[in-house]
Amino acid sequence: MIMKLKRIIAVLMAFLLVMPSFLVSAEKNDSSSEGNQDLGEGSYSEKHEVVYAKLNATGDQEEMYVVNNFNIKEPGEIVDYGPYTSVQNLTDLTKIKQDNSRIKLTAKEEEFYYQGDLEGQSLPWDINVSYMLNGEALSPEELLGKDGKLKVQIETAQNKEVNPLFYNNYLLQITLQLDSKIYENIKASNGTVANAGKDRRVTFTVMPEKQGSFTLTSDVTDFEMESIEFAAVPSSMSIDKPDVGGMKKDMNSLSDATSEINQGVGELQNGIAELNNGVASLYNGSAQYKNGINELSGGSSKLVDGSASIQASLQQMSESLNKSSSDMNLSDFKKMEEGLRQLAGGLKETEKGLTNLKDQYGKAQNALSQSIDSIPTSDITEKDIQALYKSGADQKVVDQLVETYKAAQKTKKTYENVKEAHNAVGPALEKSAGSLNEMSASLSTMADNLGNNLENMNVDESMEELKKGLQALSSNYNDFHAGLKDYTNGVNELSGSYQDIHGGIAELTNGTQELENGASELHNGTSELASSTSDLPEQMQKEIDQMVNEYDKSDFDPVSFVSSKNEKVTSVQFVIKTKSIKKVEEEKEEPQKEEEKSFWDRLMALFS
Repeated sequence: MIMKLKRIIAVLMAFLLVMPSFLVSAEKNDSSSEGNQDLGEGSYSEKHEVVYAKLNATGDQEEMYVVNNFNIKEPGEIVDYGPYTSVQNLTDLTKIKQDNSRIKLTAKEEEFYYQGDLEGQSLPWDINVSYMLNGEALSPEELLGKDGKLKVQIETAQNKEVNPLFYNNYLLQITLQLDSKIYENIKASNGTVANAGKDRRVTFTVMPEKQGSFTLTSDVTDFEMESIEFAAVPSSMSIDKPDVGGMKKDMNSLSDATSEINQGVGELQNGIAELNNGVASLYNGSAQYKNGINELSGGSSKLVDGSASIQASLQQMSESLNKSSSDMNLSDFKKMEEGLRQLAGGLKETEKGLTNLKDQYGKAQNALSQSIDSIPTSDITEKDIQALYKSGADQKVVDQLVETYKAAQKTKKTYENVKEAHNAVGPALEKSAGSLNEMSASLSTMADNLGNNLENMNVDESMEELKKGLQALSSNYNDFHAGLKDYTNGVNELSGSYQDIHGGIAELTNGTQELENGASELHNGTSELASSTSDLPEQMQKEIDQMVNEYDKSDFDPVSFVSSKNEKVTSVQFVIKTKSIKKVEEEKEEPQKEEEKSFWDRLMALFS
């Protein structure tokens, strides 16, 4: 008992000896802490923010915090701002004071870090991740451990409730780390697949101001997936404007070419208008010719009938003269004189009819000839036609143009082949009328001679001469009548066949009218094309400048994500991760460790 008491007294004495120095040390530590608080106002040269966000496997936000980093210029008290639910010093043990959104901290190191936790703060991007296996939509939990054909769809869009500055200026990179033991036949449209050791790394990139839509497909075995990572940084790369001198030169050539096409189509339109006018004239001339040939055909029967009467009269007179002159008296000669004069008058009327017919035919033929000649003789080659097809013109209009052009040229060529026959009709009519005029004059002369010499003539001699004259006249007239019948038959056939020709010309007229309307529309189109491409080089340069300005974010000035009051913000970055989809490993029970005793516990154990 005495020995135990001595030991207790010895320990107490030792403790009393150590206690003063312990108190002095604690006092020094307290004074050191107070010295840190008395450093005064500090300053920093720049501030960096890294925003960390955790999402569930489908992209819904679960947690967010910000790590703030200051480059200290002057140690001391610094004020920062942010609607944090809690803050934590990551540099030393100095306490951080928080008054609502006002954060006061004391920094003495060259770099100072602290963390602020956020609740209810959204990211600048809405993120959605969906999964399908063998064509069936499944939740991440349902996918776990399954085999089959996997499809992962990742969608990103602007969150309009957040400052658009980040969405408009930040490049979003999406990365998936895939175990090659689980994933095979990986395909990622609009993405890159690279080897990363035993794994495969798939990367997608979303440009500023753009929505993202990406699909990854793969064959999976015993499905698991690491976190999908989203990293957002400012798109600060500077884009140099490309040298488009050669391209602008080509665009100038294209602009000139469209202008030439428009000019050519304008000339084509004018040519088609002339063609249409010519075809219209052709139709009018054809109508006149058709009417004239119909009148000619209609009068042919009367003409033949009249000629047949004359032929019969000549035959009758010739036969009557074969009687003996002794059987004839003065009254018979008077009748013969009268008959000759009537016959001469009939031939004269026939000659007038033929002359009038010749004039009408000449007018119709002249109108037809002028109309045919008005069709342009443009030599449009097959190469020109193919070039017109390739010019982008309306296919239907070009088909009408080609069809009408070919029909017009065929009509012109056909007329050229029959022009000689048509031209021969007028002279033939004129010659026939001349023959009738001569026969009429001969009959009139015979009648005059017969009437003047009736009392003093030698009847036998005169009758013999008259008989011979009438026989010759009758014989010649038979030939004339036969030719007249052939001619009128030809006119009737021409009149019948020309109905089809005139119908074709009418269709041609309708076609050229439609063609002119189509050519006018075509010219309007090429005029619009030429107008829109006239300043094509300038338009191209403007588009290039616009594209460069759209993606060149080198002039972007960062701002704080958590508060507009924060100053000297040099960079703001986002690190976003989805929750991994993995099997839960069974936890092994570890042997309980003996709780470590404190100094006082060990001290008191000495007294037990």
